[in-house]
Amino acid sequence: MGFGVLGVFLGLLLEVSTHGPHAVPRTSWRHQDLDLMEFSEPEIFNYSTLLLSEKRDALYVGAREAIFELSKKNVTLKNNKVQWTVAESPMVMCMQKGKSKERDCLNYIRVLQVVDDERLYVCGTHAFQPQCDYLNLADFSLEGRREDGRGKCSFDPSQSFTTVMVDGELYSGTAYNFLGSEPIISRYSPSQSLLRTEYSTSWLNVDGEDDKIYYFFTEVSVEYEFFGKLLIPRVARVCKGDLGGQRTLQKKWTSFLKAKLVCSMPELNFVFNVVHDVFILKGADWRDTVIYGVFTSQWGNVGLSAVCAYNMTAVEEVFSKGKYMQKATVEQSHTKWVRFNGITPSPRPGACINNLMRRQNISSSLNLPDKTLQFVKDHPLLEDPVLPIGNGPRLITKDVNYTQIVVERVRALDHNIYDVIFTGTDKGVLHKSVVYGGEVHIVEEIQLLKNSESIKNLLLSSETRSLYAGSDSGVVQSPTAFCGRYPSCYDCVLARDPYCAWDPLAAACLNILDAPSQRLRKLIQSLSGDADRCPPDVSLSLKDYRRVLVKPGSSAELPCAGHSNLAQAAWKANGSALTEASRFHLVGENGLLIYSVAPEDQGLYECWSVEWAPAAGKNFSRLRAGYVLALDAPRRADPAPDGREAASTGAAEGNGKTDAALLTAALGPPGSTAAARFTPPPPTDAALTPPPGSTVWLQPKRRLPPSADAPRPDGRAPAAEYLQRNNGAALLFLFLLFFLLFLAALAYNCYMRYLPAPCLRLRAALLGGHKSAQRPEYRACEAGLADSSASSAAATEKIRLAETPAQNGGRAAQSARALRDTGYETEPECGGGQNPSGPSGDDSPSQEKPFDVDCESQPIQFADADEPYC
Repeated sequence: MGFGVLGVFLGLLLEVSTHGPHAVPRTSWRHQDLDLMEFSEPEIFNYSTLLLSEKRDALYVGAREAIFELSKKNVTLKNNKVQWTVAESPMVMCMQKGKSKERDCLNYIRVLQVVDDERLYVCGTHAFQPQCDYLNLADFSLEGRREDGRGKCSFDPSQSFTTVMVDGELYSGTAYNFLGSEPIISRYSPSQSLLRTEYSTSWLNVDGEDDKIYYFFTEVSVEYEFFGKLLIPRVARVCKGDLGGQRTLQKKWTSFLKAKLVCSMPELNFVFNVVHDVFILKGADWRDTVIYGVFTSQWGNVGLSAVCAYNMTAVEEVFSKGKYMQKATVEQSHTKWVRFNGITPSPRPGACINNLMRRQNISSSLNLPDKTLQFVKDHPLLEDPVLPIGNGPRLITKDVNYTQIVVERVRALDHNIYDVIFTGTDKGVLHKSVVYGGEVHIVEEIQLLKNSESIKNLLLSSETRSLYAGSDSGVVQSPTAFCGRYPSCYDCVLARDPYCAWDPLAAACLNILDAPSQRLRKLIQSLSGDADRCPPDVSLSLKDYRRVLVKPGSSAELPCAGHSNLAQAAWKANGSALTEASRFHLVGENGLLIYSVAPEDQGLYECWSVEWAPAAGKNFSRLRAGYVLALDAPRRADPAPDGREAASTGAAEGNGKTDAALLTAALGPPGSTAAARFTPPPPTDAALTPPPGSTVWLQPKRRLPPSADAPRPDGRAPAAEYLQRNNGAALLFLFLLFFLLFLAALAYNCYMRYLPAPCLRLRAALLGGHKSAQRPEYRACEAGLADSSASSAAATEKIRLAETPAQNGGRAAQSARALRDTGYETEPECGGGQNPSGPSGDDSPSQEKPFDVDCESQPIQFADADEPYC
């Protein structure tokens, strides 16, 4: 049963990985092409804890044994720094527990939380003995008020955890012991006692809303049976005013409930069951709040990541009205969680104190009845799941692992508000996506980090319009938009970035948040990607075309690099479209390669960028580059005795005039221009404007030269003719080489006796060898031996022959010694178990044959032998 389920599951993984979505960012920016601000210091690593302070315009960074204060506007500027190292004694204890001195037994700063305007609360792993302290911002120094960090900070620097400070109280989700086997959700308050859970969780994230604290984490499922440990994402809730119970659940949460968080592909019934990060996008009203989360599959080889969004109203609906689950014991003492169908106590277990409870004289959790407290202790799990908006992911990407997410709402020029999603990956790349109704468009991908490493923290500042990414190697600051890098209205509009719009007066792509309000109406922005709204582009004249001179028979490369990954390159040569059947042409993603340039290859080459805009429902074409290809034919220096030099020189000059005339005909009269508008190319080339929903794909494919018997033009350059002759000689050489290899293989197999009798007879005639009687496996009648239960008389005769080798003569004696008795008996055709007589009818032992073979009556047709063994 388990193997059947495993097979079905593996088949599902193959289906998802094969037919999964292929979301492609429109634009890709390399790290070296961008002016990003970076911060790092030698010998300091793990810049994974970030905290923004809007009041102080500072970015606080927690690293390994150091805390930094950086400028929020420019992270390359360091304002302050404080060291927090580990003493000798704790380090020795850490090493005695089997941890690494260079990696584990150091102090990794994991908690940075604002206490008030003058202090930060900081915690570090401190050699697997977590400690916390207060950081004075006036002089940027630690106060030295060390506190036990268990339950507030993780022991292991690589372990996931989270904290948040709400009204001076620290809510955390982390491991409470050295081994990391006791994860808890707890609250630490100077005025109240410690409050914690006793339920196991494995990964946590937290944010606050009203008087409730929500945790997002992943744990092992208890309600589903599977062949392995099935992980499942959860959302848990506790009440901020929870004080624990009076008698039951003392110093424990009385409001802790958890529910399943669903993020799946319904059409394939595939579930993303590991949540990595969440972002709470708050609205003016709590009902408008949206929770964004990044998910992956438990089985990482699928290579899919998803972004799901949830309404806060849907979350509250589950916690306020959802059904409870309870433990049930089934056969073989197996515990399973099933729906609770009994009567639920009143007040509702796990609910926060509200006005209805206060009217019942229940002003705090200390006044809750024991029946309610005992019920929530035994039934912390809700059956109803929290479903995403639209019952599916907002975004799914392939071969990408998302680790962090932040979201910002932007009001575009059409006065609509759009959610812009920034997701960091485990390869140091940032994806920027925009939600347009039911569609998600990946605007661009930015290589934030130099090295291919994971983005461990991601923060967004709406004030500075910057993103801050923390990793092991440093901190990187990036703008939220790269509008200025789009060189034309065509690229600016087709990017469909709500931050960007084209300014016709400045002829530049601007960030609408930086543009003056009086100029917003003159800006051009189309989030559907309708580039027809752009003004006519500057035309390309003949002088703008790049002239390329190549020698006859050599190759020419014509680059055509574009800004869009969604655009396809379409080439035209002298007004005709180049297709996959074009001679000697290799069309790639970044240009055109022409093999063995000949006189007829000269002329005008144009690269058109064709991009399909799904929202606009049409294609947009633009002339990306133009080239004039001509031959650079050298004149012959050696004079010919018959006067051919002058003739060839005149022919060369004549060909040059002809080529110039061809180029003039292709380009038009002098001073004419080639249009570069956002319309399809001339109607002579229908391939550049496919119907809606189609795309021009020109895959790289090598063009083979024409056959040798094809007619060649008279103007073929000598170098090109030599190339063709050289190719023919190469083919002939390859044919002879393979023929010799075939003969060698045939001779080897014949010599090793792998081929039938004719070859073996030829080998015997050539070599004159005799096969030794020590190879009994190819005897003629061995394949027809009967069951060992046949005639025992024949077996007795064989044993006698083997034991008296002196009575046998020649080859029969050697065969008997080598073969012994196999226990088989020959078929009737081979003698019926009797020793055949010799030619003279004598039954002497010297005439007996091994295995009773009558070679005269049973000639060997396909045996592997030089001659019969008789």
